[in-house]
This record gives sequence, C-alpha cells and structure tokens, in this order.
Amino acid sequence: MQKQGNTANRLHGEIMERSGQDFYNCIQCGKCTAGCPVVSAMDLLPREILLYLQMGEEEKLLDSKTPWICASCFTCGARCIKDLDLSRIMEAIRAKMLRPRGVTCLSPGEIPKEQLEKLPQQALVSGFRKYTR
Repeated sequence: MQKQGNTANRLHGEIMERSGQDFYNCIQCGKCTAGCPVVSAMDLLPREILLYLQMGEEEKLLDSKTPWICASCFTCGARCIKDLDLSRIMEAIRAKMLRPRGVTCLSPGEIPKEQLEKLPQQALVSGFRKYTR
C-alpha cells in the first residue's frame, strides 16, 4: 500500500517513531483480529486500526476506544505473518492521544481532578511509565 498525502506521512512518522513498527507492512490478513481476546468490545477491529493508519485517517483513530480496550496481550503480534507488534502500535496511539504535540513529561499534579476520574487507568499507568523518568 502506498503512503497517502501529508497527513498519512506525518501520522506514519509519529506512530513509527513511538512504536518502532512500520504498519505499511500489514497486508490485512486479519489474523490479529481473529486472535484478539477482547475484539468483541472494540469499536474498530485491530486490522481496521492498521488500515486507518495506512490511510492516514487520524480522526477515526483518535476517536476510537479500541486502543484503550487493547489488553496488550501480544496475541496479535504472535499471529502476525509480517511480524508486526500491534501492541506497540496501540501503545503509540494511546501516547498520541494522551500527549499534546511537543510535550514529553507528565506530572500527576498537572492532570485536572475531573479528568482523572474519567481517564482509563491504563492511560494513566502507560503515561506515567513512559513519560515520568
């Protein structure tokens, strides 16, 4: 699949840098989706996440609940015939959702109390693990 426009190139660069994975290698075989133990709770299937990344559909990705539902169990990566680690891609998408452009540190005191109550615990743990060293 060919890279589409500036949005796709920008999104590709951000996700590739954070995850170390090139999602353009995905051939849409669906093995990641077939093996996912939490796929029934997702609004976008794992292979659809990769497809939207390939198409540069940033808005659809950032509005999705799928990255938060991903259990990071690595079943998708174990089944992938192209050796993509979709768990790392999901983590990169979560990081993009959490971190405004250019911000590299997150302090618990900077999160508004009302937002803390709404954020998924996985988002908080992930953010603190990655950005509070």
